[in-house]
Amino acid sequence: MIALERRSGRPLYIGHRGAASLAPENTLESFRAAAAAGVDLIEFDVLELESGELVLAHSNDLDEVSHGQARGTVRDKSFAALREVAPDLPTLDEALEFFRVEAPEIGVHVDLKSAKSAEQVLSALRRFELVERTLLSSFHLNALRQLGSLEPRLRTGASFPRDRLHVSDMGGSGPLIHVALRVSRPVVPIIARVLLARSRASTLVLHHALVTERVVSRAHARRIPVVAWTVDDALDGARLDKAGVDALVVNNPAKFVFTLEP
Repeated sequence: MIALERRSGRPLYIGHRGAASLAPENTLESFRAAAAAGVDLIEFDVLELESGELVLAHSNDLDEVSHGQARGTVRDKSFAALREVAPDLPTLDEALEFFRVEAPEIGVHVDLKSAKSAEQVLSALRRFELVERTLLSSFHLNALRQLGSLEPRLRTGASFPRDRLHVSDMGGSGPLIHVALRVSRPVVPIIARVLLARSRASTLVLHHALVTERVVSRAHARRIPVVAWTVDDALDGARLDKAGVDALVVNNPAKFVFTLEP
């Protein structure tokens, strides 16, 4: 099982959707940019098409997947049709091949968007012999529990809050959202306990505004690493580092990898 604890006194760096600030997100180009920046893991989103293929996409929005080249939805299109408007759209297999061939030292962070594709994702990780290098996170707690039961070698992460408002795309910068998250901090230890109990996950994956020293210390007392998403501001990074967080999910790894080095 992949180790997520801090290394050499600093948090791990996880490239968000590859390196979303440096190259088109959820593409192999973005993965290569993240690897060049020195990340410890690369995070990406997996979406299941209605035809059954698994592709790298954060949502069902075709504008997002095609990087502004087309409008509509993703899941109702065939993979061939998607490739016409999003030629850089990778399949899950293509993404996993990257880790096996081009990035053998970098960890895999899969964000599972659809609970029904959980076993299919696990099957792919097994085929590419990447189970023990992978953190699989999700808001789908039952899917995490199922995967943990099927494959004890897989590290799972319970995510919170559910990103229906695309908070991760705003880096927590929306004033009302940021205030709401900060106000929620006192109850996060209770929420975390419920999330971990329901999912039986081995990792806590929280929006960075919810992470405090208290949350981290309580998680660490149970030997649970804490991952904070998605961090764009260096001041937030410094606060989280001081809180003892184990890993930061970042859009621009080049901005952070050397900032917090001891």
